[in-house]
Parts: sequence; C-alpha cells; structure tokens
Amino acid sequence: MNDIKRGRGRPRSVAAEAGKSTVQALDRGIALLQTIAQHHGVSLSDLSVQVGMPASSAHRLLMTLQQHDFVDFDENTQLWQVGIEAFRVGSAYLSRTNFIEAAQAPLRHLMEVTGETANLAVMDNAEVVFVAQVETTNPIRAFFSAGTRALMHSSGIGKALLAQLPRHKVDGLLKTVGLTQYTANTLVTPQDLYADLDLIAARGWSFDEEERYIGMSCVGAAIRNAHGEVVGGISVSGPSVRFEPQHIALIGAKVTTAAQQVTLTLGGKI
Repeated sequence: MNDIKRGRGRPRSVAAEAGKSTVQALDRGIALLQTIAQHHGVSLSDLSVQVGMPASSAHRLLMTLQQHDFVDFDENTQLWQVGIEAFRVGSAYLSRTNFIEAAQAPLRHLMEVTGETANLAVMDNAEVVFVAQVETTNPIRAFFSAGTRALMHSSGIGKALLAQLPRHKVDGLLKTVGLTQYTANTLVTPQDLYADLDLIAARGWSFDEEERYIGMSCVGAAIRNAHGEVVGGISVSGPSVRFEPQHIALIGAKVTTAAQQVTLTLGGKI
C-alpha cells in the first residue's frame, strides 16, 4: 500500500479522495468496513459520523456488505460488526506466504520456554496487526485478539520492525502518525525512539517496558521472507513483574531464535 492509514479514530474522508479515479460507492463501503474493524461493535449513527456520510447512505452500503457476509448486525445491541467473509479474505492474504503456518510451532515453543504469551504480527503501514497468538497457562497473562492493532513506536514487535526499516521510511511514518503517548514510558521524541531503534538493530530484539500498557511488558524480534524483506514479527508479552531486568537478555535470545526459525521456514536467511 502506498498511503498511510490513520492508526485510530476517524478514517480518511471519502471526499479527500475525490480527485482520484475511484468508484465512490466502493470507497465508502471500504471505509465503513475499515471503521467497523476498529470496534467490537459500532452503531449506525457513530459510523455515519466517523466515515462522514449520511446515515441513509451508510445503511444502504451496510446492507450490501451484510448480504455478502462482510458485516453482521446484532439485533439485540443494534451494533454492526465484522462478518465472516472479511475474515476469509484476510486469511487469504496471510496464506499467500504460509506466514501463520510457518510460525505455529515456533510460537508454541516460545510460549513453553518463556512461560509467557507468544504473539505474531504483521506490519500495516504505521501499525502492527496481531494475527496469531499462543496463550500461556498463567492465570495473569497478556491477550490480543486477532486483528488488534497497535502503533509501531509503542509495541515490542512494532519497534523490532521499525529497527529494520530504512531511516527515511521511519521518518515518513513518524510524520504521518506522530508519537502518541500512552504511558510515562512511551517514547515520544524522535531522538529517544531512534536511540532505541539503534540498540534494537544492534542486538536483534526489542523491549517494550510498559510503553503501551502500565504493568505489561514485551520482547519482540523481526521476521524476514525469502527476499530478505521484513514481513512481520514475533514476541512474548506479559506482566512486567515477570520481566525482571536480569532475565530480559535471555528472553530476547529466545524470541530472536523463534523469529529466525520462522524466517528460515519462509526461505529467508539469518
């Protein structure tokens, strides 16, 4: 994709795209689907406001999407949700490279050797999207449902991926989405972020120390394909009390090994 999508909140206005050669109804339908995907359920009135179109127009498009199972409508809550066909289409994208399949065994092994939830994510412009997870059996644990998004600068996997990108591309992402602060530990200046990315690139793994959620930490590493391209990342996440400073390097080595295993399975080199 050439355009950077906004991480959260209001999608690009359809009107802003009017100068391009596109089909307006399709643009609007896609905007609705993207907005619904950011919520567990969203009302017609909220959709109308967020996408910037009359409720009557939004409803007609939603009915079409519903007929094709891209969205569902919950009669009890009166909320629109993503439908099964959207999942099938998204799964088809991931199956092109057998990405999830290649990561399943390393993910499970990583969970077993660290005792923490293991995650798999792909990059979507300025965000990472979590696509698979193997949960730990610990009662207190991290959980990200498939499709959960996070801005890259505040995510363990996200920072691992940023560290592998050319500096000019990182600059472009920062100009587009900025550095939103979530906690006191979030890296909110380019200088701090670049210093961390240099460290990550040198050692091969990232450490998110409560930079997105208070009390939760994460260690991540990047995955490459047969062409040497960064295609995603793998991580472990859990309560910060279990990420003791003296153990972080060992966890980082285990996460790096798991990422390398996926890279090799995809035909990449380490």
